[in-house]
Amino acid sequence: MSSNHSSSEQQGRRHKVEGPQKHIIAYVFSLVLTLLAFATVIAGEVNTMFTYILLIVMAGIQVYIQMAFWMHMKDRGHMYAIVGILTGVFVVFTMVVMAEYWVWW
Repeated sequence: MSSNHSSSEQQGRRHKVEGPQKHIIAYVFSLVLTLLAFATVIAGEVNTMFTYILLIVMAGIQVYIQMAFWMHMKDRGHMYAIVGILTGVFVVFTMVVMAEYWVWW
């Protein structure tokens, strides 16, 4: 009877395994975004400001896909990693702004 109890405990503790379907979809979506970015820049006939905005939006989507699916930041227990990444982004953004002011003023 104790063996049944331990096997049911192990089943309850098992980590939920994601199949490769989500990774394949994320990979294909990343490729499509990359090809779309190249096509937008190569076209050259598109308004420059629209191209910049589109590239920034697609880069943001790429970052989300990389973080969520490849680095598994969407799962529980990654709060310290997320806080560390956001802190790094804040520090780098601050350094870039400071460098811009230093160069331009």
